[in-house]
Amino acid sequence: MSAEQTKKQLPEQQNSGWFSRFLAAVEWLGNLLPHPITLFASLAVFIVILSGILGYFDVAVADPRPLDAKGRDPDGMIEVISLVSAEGLQRIVTGLVTNFTGFAPLGTVLVALLGVSVAEHSGMLSTAMRALVLNASKRMVTVTIVLAGILSNTASELGYVVLIPLAAMIFHSLGRHPLAGLAAAFAGVSGGYSANLLLGTVDPLLSGITEAAAHMIDPVYSVGPEVNWYFMFISTFAVAGMGAFVTEKIVEPRLGVYDPSEASIELEKQEMTGPTAQERKALKMAGLTFVIVCGVLALTIVPENGILRNPETGAVAGSPFLKGIVAFIFITFAIPGFVYGRVAGTMKNDKDVINAMSKSMGSMGLYITLVFFAAQFVAFFKWTNLGTVLAVKGATLLQTLGLDGPEVFILFILMCGLVNLSLGSASAQWAVTAPIFVPMLMLIGFAPEVIQAAYRIGDSVTNVISPMMSYFGLILAIAARYKKDLGMGTLIATMLPYTLVFFVGWITLFYIWVFLFGMPVGPGAATYYNP
Repeated sequence: MSAEQTKKQLPEQQNSGWFSRFLAAVEWLGNLLPHPITLFASLAVFIVILSGILGYFDVAVADPRPLDAKGRDPDGMIEVISLVSAEGLQRIVTGLVTNFTGFAPLGTVLVALLGVSVAEHSGMLSTAMRALVLNASKRMVTVTIVLAGILSNTASELGYVVLIPLAAMIFHSLGRHPLAGLAAAFAGVSGGYSANLLLGTVDPLLSGITEAAAHMIDPVYSVGPEVNWYFMFISTFAVAGMGAFVTEKIVEPRLGVYDPSEASIELEKQEMTGPTAQERKALKMAGLTFVIVCGVLALTIVPENGILRNPETGAVAGSPFLKGIVAFIFITFAIPGFVYGRVAGTMKNDKDVINAMSKSMGSMGLYITLVFFAAQFVAFFKWTNLGTVLAVKGATLLQTLGLDGPEVFILFILMCGLVNLSLGSASAQWAVTAPIFVPMLMLIGFAPEVIQAAYRIGDSVTNVISPMMSYFGLILAIAARYKKDLGMGTLIATMLPYTLVFFVGWITLFYIWVFLFGMPVGPGAATYYNP
């Protein structure tokens, strides 16, 4: 950043030398990290080498797991198994493909995305978002923008590409500071990443990683995509309220009155366009279709004799409906999306649907490549017993320090938020940390579902201040339209209040919901792990 740019920064930022140094350190540390794919490949190699060293010294811990069907000895020992051996090399070579194809998040994410792609490429999600925001009253516009940002997370980059520029334009048209509108939308899209009213592609992605980590302690433990839905549902409204509060009470007053002379010339050419009559008609038909689809699905699960209830207990818990929730994500997005496309004229036949799905699958090349190396890392971690050994050591340390109660989640969420500053990908971060922390917190008595919910808070709240977040450069470019000399530090300083308020408010909601009210974080989700 040049000296001239530095002089033009906000007074608050000029007077915060420690803050500037902190941001510089975050950026420097983030730049030191390799690409996530390279990181996972390196970690996989590191696990092999580390297993050889620890195996040579016969490192072992007492087996904390209960007796299973095979009659495991509870007083036995768990040893680190070396992969630096003939047997280890054979297992690596023969398991390379099955590690990849058997990685739980891979198939579930791709199937869910197929349905979302139809709704996205038909234009339904974009139209719904514009209709929601542009029809909001002036009094409700801020909270509506934050809420729309949270809801946009069901469709990958839609919130970043459509909503954030739109929110800035709306605020400008209302005589408010456009950067405040941008900040509100950014807070919803990125800071509220884990909250939503509907299940999205992130839910099966994280639950698959959580289940694989839980298997280190309990090989038959099941973690479905729906296990955080209750908490994420209520979090949607809490985050929307907090985001609106920060925007109107902290961010907007700090920005002051907007000076149009600071804008770039492109600003004058921007126009807000609401849904056309045809798009509104299509949206109504898609909404009606969605209600019908949900009604049909309800008939399979609501009645006591519903065909998708648990055939053994008759309950919803453990039912085919919950186990097959990814299929219903696919259906509830794909069918209304196609209906919208037919009415709006953006989709005419099956070829258009196939093309939409193909485009989304084509964009997943980087993710699939990452999954290949992440799957090897997770598999090696499990084979070597390193995850279990680290979990036992860590759980023992927590108990020694007296940190085996609910308060441990404050440190866990804080740790996740700090890691997120340098490793922005939710799946990459969880794939690295879950094999350690899920077993560790299970051993002190907490269920994987609650651990995952806590992780999602930490992963979300620092997204808006992380230079390593994949869309941070895009947000910076959009903001520069309204303030030509705006730098990265100014944007992070603008978003920092959201991180602080979200961190305190979301953790408070987590403790009230889970530990004060004793409410489950999702359907059939336990709070405490009882082996």
